[in-house]
Amino acid sequence: MKNLIVKWNQVSLVKRIVIGIIVGLILALTLPDAASWISIFGSLFVGALKAVAPILVLFIVMHAIAVHKSGKKTNMKSIIVLYGLGTFLAGAVAVVASFMLPTTLTLTTGAQDVSPPEGIGEVFETLLFNLVANPVDAIINANYLGILMWAIVLGVALKNANQNTKDMLGNFSDAITKVVQWVISFAPLGIMGLVYSAIVTSGFSALLEYGRLILILVGCMLFIALVVNPLIVFIYTRKNPYPLVFMVLRESGIYAFFTRSSAANIPVNMKLCEKLGLDEDTYAVSIPLGATINMGGAAVTIAVLTLATVNTLGIEVDFMTALMLVVIAAVSAAGASGVAGGSLLLIPLACSLFGVPNDVAMQVVGVGFIIGVIQDSCETALNSSSDVLFTATAQKAKERREGKIVSMTS
Repeated sequence: MKNLIVKWNQVSLVKRIVIGIIVGLILALTLPDAASWISIFGSLFVGALKAVAPILVLFIVMHAIAVHKSGKKTNMKSIIVLYGLGTFLAGAVAVVASFMLPTTLTLTTGAQDVSPPEGIGEVFETLLFNLVANPVDAIINANYLGILMWAIVLGVALKNANQNTKDMLGNFSDAITKVVQWVISFAPLGIMGLVYSAIVTSGFSALLEYGRLILILVGCMLFIALVVNPLIVFIYTRKNPYPLVFMVLRESGIYAFFTRSSAANIPVNMKLCEKLGLDEDTYAVSIPLGATINMGGAAVTIAVLTLATVNTLGIEVDFMTALMLVVIAAVSAAGASGVAGGSLLLIPLACSLFGVPNDVAMQVVGVGFIIGVIQDSCETALNSSSDVLFTATAQKAKERREGKIVSMTS
């Protein structure tokens, strides 16, 4: 048994995950009534990642800032610009695709018990209050804006602490990172349970009616992941972007697709950044920040479902209104994590731009819940994998600029 486990661990993690997916599919088709004991593996895996991620972010960010030497530059400004640019372009792609392939909906109920924000002001208000949340409450509720704020404040306060205190922070950070590695080693088993649960509980029949809508959503996200984001990377780095793009999709996007949680994927992204040799002072902040504000997939969901609603009601859309929708989708997407329910609950806000009644908009949210098994998976995969992509892009762009300066002065 020991030799079998050693050989299993020697297989690459991606291959083990593929095996987990295949086993999950087989079990779903052959043992559909065994849901409780198979799907629990997926719930435990996601639960473990969500449990360790807030503590990981707190200590890694705190330690990185506490030991940061004055004068050492990070790439945070460039990364934030990339996050904003990526989210805006995602919204623009979704709007253009919706005009080229107009879609209508069969409206449904099923979202009566949720309350969307009443305006963009409420979204920003939620984000601001998340920043000043009680630190214990922020950790318990996985409020990453609050966790980031407290980690930064405490890190700055500890910059003048003695070396023993900083070493202790580093030891805690290393210990939690080790725990994360243990959790990630169970990914094949967890993803097996997630695949099984998704197929048994949702099936495929409920998705067929909304096939065209799903194709547009997934098509937009694939176009962004394989065309738009690589173009951004190329403009910044002047190098072939696809080796990096495919790596982040393979080693971050696959996890995010099945866990459907940017928060749960933070430890995975941290480990990938370390593997890529990125600056820890930068990625310790940029990865949890990206899980909060880098929401290109959410911008696609908001724009596509809003315009599908508009087409269903026969409302004309002019160029300026479409441009406003791109802006609202991008801004709302950045605030999606601060609103319970994520991107779907921001659809009524975007629909209000066209005067769509709230009761109709909430029926569209119900459609979103039906297709969520695919929509949310693809959305999270795009959002989370691009956190690493843009963090790496900023560092490679910096290295390219510094290389030019050296060559010019030599």
